[in-house]
Amino acid sequence: MRNIIPPIFLLALMPLTTHAQFFGTGPIVNQDSLNRATLADYENMKAQIGVTETRPRRDGQAIDPALRPNYDELKANPYPFYPDPFTTFDGRRVRNARMWYKIRKPEIREEFEREIYGRIPADCPSVTWTVTREYEGKLGGTDIVIRELNGHADNSAYPDIEVNIQAQVMWKKDAPQNIPVIADFSYMLGMPYSWGGQVSWQQMVIEHGWAAAQILPNTVQPDSGHGLRSGIIGLANKGQYRKPEDWGVLRAWGWGVSRLLDYFETDSQFDATKVAIEGVSRYGKAALVTMAFDERIATAMVCSSGRAGAPAWRRDCGETLDNTAAWDSYHWVGGNLIKYSSIESSWDDLRVDQHELIGICAPRPVFISVGAVSEPEQWVDINGSFISAAKASEIYEFLGLKGIGTDLFPGVNKLLDGDISFRQHPGGHEAGANWPYFLDFFDKYVVK
Repeated sequence: MRNIIPPIFLLALMPLTTHAQFFGTGPIVNQDSLNRATLADYENMKAQIGVTETRPRRDGQAIDPALRPNYDELKANPYPFYPDPFTTFDGRRVRNARMWYKIRKPEIREEFEREIYGRIPADCPSVTWTVTREYEGKLGGTDIVIRELNGHADNSAYPDIEVNIQAQVMWKKDAPQNIPVIADFSYMLGMPYSWGGQVSWQQMVIEHGWAAAQILPNTVQPDSGHGLRSGIIGLANKGQYRKPEDWGVLRAWGWGVSRLLDYFETDSQFDATKVAIEGVSRYGKAALVTMAFDERIATAMVCSSGRAGAPAWRRDCGETLDNTAAWDSYHWVGGNLIKYSSIESSWDDLRVDQHELIGICAPRPVFISVGAVSEPEQWVDINGSFISAAKASEIYEFLGLKGIGTDLFPGVNKLLDGDISFRQHPGGHEAGANWPYFLDFFDKYVVK
């Protein structure tokens, strides 16, 4: 099986400034001062929502066993009853697809926006795309075209903050017009690299006759609490603190992909109706959020996404809701999620959960991917991703689509194929081993 395991995937765990230092793109900044700025932002949000004390997060290095991550499946579901996707918030039963699309899906989406991921401002700045460079090269013996793009967000209303989205797209030199696109949240642009002699995902995509696109999410929005008053969130807020319902980083990254999709709609080289998004770890979270909130996205490959991605908020396995709502991760989501980490509340108080986030992607297909059992993969809750896929399958099947067909975990190397597909690959915290399966999935359910 062709595979690629990027040597830098562990950078997903580094703070933004470390990324900049690693790639030589930013100054060395005192981390203590950044932490203080993050804590100030976090405390401001807690004060806005009236939370004084939150539960402690799980920590693998904790001395107290009660604070260490749980990996015992018998203890992983303290709230075994998940929200019913087929009962409206006012108690009505969803009787048919029309009621789902007209009533239930909109109220589920609204709940996710208000309570979990936050809202994109109605007056968010527009983006103007320019081609900064276009050149030819070879990839696996194939002549290709690489186009580098810059998306400038209009900052005329607040010139103190500038946002320039960095992206690129590549395709076979003699490719026809109107080709599908698979986009990826990436750490770097340029010619694709291979690792251990294996084939890059970009080469696989181009060999199928499609275009491979990449976007640098940190050029849309910094991956940090101290960065919330910069990036596109800061620009939209004119440098002020967020409100509790304002968007978090995951939605901002998704917004960046949506603006890239706007660009594809202007160029006849690409089929903007057949655009997929892929991401691993925190970018896996962003891939699912992107698809759920932009109905133009044809499908997503959601890889090892962890809490705020595919696994349920109600599960106690590896990272938990309390980790996501803690001071070093809360920036991914809207401020209101912190309420559910308050000592006066519980995870079960959430009226929605992630099987419904996957469910509102219907009728579009989605591929849920996880790696084999290892410490990073335990942390992101392998079984939780499967359970959400199984429960979301009930929604897909209700709408006449094909779910994964089982509620029994299949184990490694078993593909559960449907409009929702699930596969645990034998690799680690990466997507490489599932790329060939996702490309077959994309071909079958999107390209057709």
